[in-house]
Amino acid sequence: MMIDKISGVNPLNNLQNVKRSNVADSLKAGSDEITVSDEAKELAESFYLSQVAAETPDVRQDLIEQVKLKIQDPNYLNPETIAATADRIMSAYGL
Repeated sequence: MMIDKISGVNPLNNLQNVKRSNVADSLKAGSDEITVSDEAKELAESFYLSQVAAETPDVRQDLIEQVKLKIQDPNYLNPETIAATADRIMSAYGL
């Protein structure tokens, strides 16, 4: 005995198509929302700052000692040197 499909359509295919369309409709109906806690924001900021610190070159102690010696010399601190230093600081900030 041979069983034929009903009206040439497999009933399981119809059921699967109905389930797929219902799932798709329910996904479109909702909206997503995300909130980030203050703690997570602080952790993200501290991670960013640690990355910046890791990428920043180490302090050159030899250059610091040279500057300290220059500043102790009374002839070094004159209006021209102070103006030149101020100009360099301003240009470093893009002013």
